[in-house]
Amino acid sequence: MRLTRRPGDGSLFRMAEHPFHYVKQAYPGTQAVVRAVRLLKACAGRPSPRLGDLCRSQRLHKTTAYRLLSALESEGLLERTDDDAYRLGPEMVALGNQALGAPQLREAARRELDALAEATRETATLEVLAGDDVLILDEAMGGRVVGTVPSLGTRWPAHATSTGKVLLAYRSNGHAHARPLPGFTPRTIVDPAALARELARVRRRGYAVSAEELEPGFVAVGAPVHAADGTVVAAISVGGPRTRLNAGRITEGARLVRGAAARISRTLGYRSGFEER
Repeated sequence: MRLTRRPGDGSLFRMAEHPFHYVKQAYPGTQAVVRAVRLLKACAGRPSPRLGDLCRSQRLHKTTAYRLLSALESEGLLERTDDDAYRLGPEMVALGNQALGAPQLREAARRELDALAEATRETATLEVLAGDDVLILDEAMGGRVVGTVPSLGTRWPAHATSTGKVLLAYRSNGHAHARPLPGFTPRTIVDPAALARELARVRRRGYAVSAEELEPGFVAVGAPVHAADGTVVAAISVGGPRTRLNAGRITEGARLVRGAAARISRTLGYRSGFEER
């Protein structure tokens, strides 16, 4: 038994070898997988297409397209917007980061994370946006006993974290929350209008602070990491207990984090920004 490809559409077939002839059989599930992948590519290649757009571009029956889109949505590879359009979901973003950007980002950021952790004695992290969450790609542990629990690979709600605020503030598609956001502490920003004002403030000053917005007693400062074309592709932060990261240390932490983020950005090819040590 061997595999070959269908002429024209590239889908796989099983060729059952026989002493006198070949019997060609469709490989089970191939057509559905190919269609699902093409739907993913279509959603990535145009801004927020709707069901009808995808049916026309992929020449699929509405029922078939909806079934495939629902399966992709259930796995987090696609997500549906408030106006029933489709866009890449958080799991697709996470996979893309792991396949392409993440290794380079981690390599570029590793030395700076270590230096930040050593300078502040707090945990330093490298994070990317995955839908409405942030995903921790790498971290360097500080020298403190309290507040040094490893969290590599953890996801947190973006609107309640310093790195998340940074990434939302610079998100290229300008997506804004239309509904109240979940609260985790009394300090979490849950009003979309208030969050929009906070994100504008982040863009003005070049860093973000999350002061007990995710967890009582926890404070973090985050700053953006730019790719060569100026796109913000990640954020780094330092975080620890409020008893250590008070107002004075937040100011110093912001300076250190911004400088580290700028040097990582320069390593990635970006040629502008704050680089004070």
